[in-house]
Amino acid sequence: MNFLEERILKDGIVKPNNVLKVDSFLNHQMDISLMEEIGREFHRRFGDKNITKVLTIEASGIGIACFVAREFGVPMVFAKKSHSINIDSEVYTAEVESFTHKNKNNIIVSRKFLNQDDHILIIDDFLANGCALQGLIAISKAAGASVEGIGIVIEKGFQIGGQVIRNLGIQLESLAIIDAMDSDTGSITFREQ
Repeated sequence: MNFLEERILKDGIVKPNNVLKVDSFLNHQMDISLMEEIGREFHRRFGDKNITKVLTIEASGIGIACFVAREFGVPMVFAKKSHSINIDSEVYTAEVESFTHKNKNNIIVSRKFLNQDDHILIIDDFLANGCALQGLIAISKAAGASVEGIGIVIEKGFQIGGQVIRNLGIQLESLAIIDAMDSDTGSITFREQ
């Protein structure tokens, strides 16, 4: 069992409808030591790639992606879920559906922050159905950038997202893959990696 699986078992809460609450250490309150370890682990897994940017989606991916970007010594860019007056009019867009929030968003990234010379590492906290990742991949492709890999903190292996992304031929590394959760017992079954 790895450091993240141990932490999920210790502090994660399994809720009905396949929801795992990890807000006490990952995506609301953040354990900085854990974030540093996550950053180091993604660097270990993708360190052989020529990463020039780390890309994520707001909001939960931002903190994690910052620690990963620091390990690579590159900028972190995040896709915004709404357009504001301080964003350039030249943007890349994609529509994504959120498993957690049960809604669709048009995500945007300013064209000045991604280009054809970029080698992207996409980072996110969860992978369920893969919609957010597909949107980030589409934005990267629209910019002419190459997606070198995808790092996920927690993958719900019982949902289709992991298979969909792996079928694209992109290196996908998940620090913890959950094969089953039971909200009645609170049990979590991790996939052997």
